[in-house]
Amino acid sequence: MTVGRVHSMESMGLVDGPGIRTVIFLQGCSLRCRFCHNPDTWEYDSGEFMESKTLVKKISRFKPYFKDTGGVTFSGGEPLMQPEFLLEVLKLCKQENIHTCIDTAGCGMGNYEEILTYTDLVLLDLKHINPKDYQTMTGHTMKRFHEFLSALEQSGTPIWIRHVVVPGITDSKDHMLKLQKYVSQIPNIEKVELLPYHLLGTNKYKVMGIPYSLDGVPAMDKEKTKKLQEKYFGGYDHVERMEWI
Repeated sequence: MTVGRVHSMESMGLVDGPGIRTVIFLQGCSLRCRFCHNPDTWEYDSGEFMESKTLVKKISRFKPYFKDTGGVTFSGGEPLMQPEFLLEVLKLCKQENIHTCIDTAGCGMGNYEEILTYTDLVLLDLKHINPKDYQTMTGHTMKRFHEFLSALEQSGTPIWIRHVVVPGITDSKDHMLKLQKYVSQIPNIEKVELLPYHLLGTNKYKVMGIPYSLDGVPAMDKEKTKKLQEKYFGGYDHVERMEWI
C-alpha cells in the first residue's frame, strides 16, 4: 500500500473544479512561484503520512454531497510530485465512481500518461507563457511543464486553464494577447479563468521567515480582472471567480 504526505484537506470546496468537491492538498513542490500563497506546502518532509486507502475512505464519506457534478480535486503543493501515491489514490477513487480532478502547474516527476488515464479534469496553472519570464516567476525552466502539456494533449483530458493576473507583470494588453494566442493552440480547453492576485498568503512568509519577492505589489483589481476575462476569454465557458484561493 502506497503512503503519501498530505498537507491538509478541505471537505466542501466550491472553486476547485465543478460542483461540490473534497480538495486534498498534497505536500511538496519544486516551484517557488513569486505569488505562491501556500509556502507551507513546499517542503517534502512536512505534512501527515497517509495510506492511499485511508485517504480514499475519507474522501468517500463526502460522496453524498458530490451528486452529479462534484468529486475530488488533488492540489498542493504540486500533486504530480508524488506520482505513485497520486496514481494509486486516483485508481481507488475511480473504483468508487468519484469524479477526479488535478490542480497542477504541470511540474512533476513523470508517469503522466498513466495518471491522466484516471483523471477526469485538469486545472492547469499556467504561470507564464514566456520561458524567461516563467523562470523568473517560478525559479524553474519550462521543461517539465512542456513534458506534462504534451502528455495532456495526447490524453485528450479536459482542461481548465488558470492564470494569475499580477499588476504590472501579467495585466497588460500585450500579455493578454500573447496569452490568448498561446491558449488557442492547446486542445481540450473547456474554460479559462483569470485569477486576480491577492495578498492573503503574505503573512505566512513573515511567520516562516521567508522573504516575499512581490512585497509592495498591490492586489489585482477584481473588476479589471473581470473585464480582462470578458474581453480576451469571453469565448470560453469560464466560471466567474473573484477570489484566487
